[in-house]
Amino acid sequence: MRLKEKSLSFIINFLLGVAWAFMLIGAVSSFLSSYYHDGILAAFVSAFIGMLPGMFAVLVLEYIITGKEQYYELKKQTALLEKILMQKDNGN
Repeated sequence: MRLKEKSLSFIINFLLGVAWAFMLIGAVSSFLSSYYHDGILAAFVSAFIGMLPGMFAVLVLEYIITGKEQYYELKKQTALLEKILMQKDNGN
């Protein structure tokens, strides 16, 4: 993980793993329960529907990670711009 805070990074990684597992379990269990009764096409549709809650959780967590990374990058850029401004002001 690329986040600076260790505790936040651990929690998000753990939740991301849980979301991926939930997505896999939802897809497999939905596929297997539907395959024997309704056929292969209905099983694939059911598997996709079973994946949706886990997929939504993965997307939300990735959005949080991306937002934090963007915040850190903007913070670094602001510090660099302030340093350049100070150098410019001292040069004139």
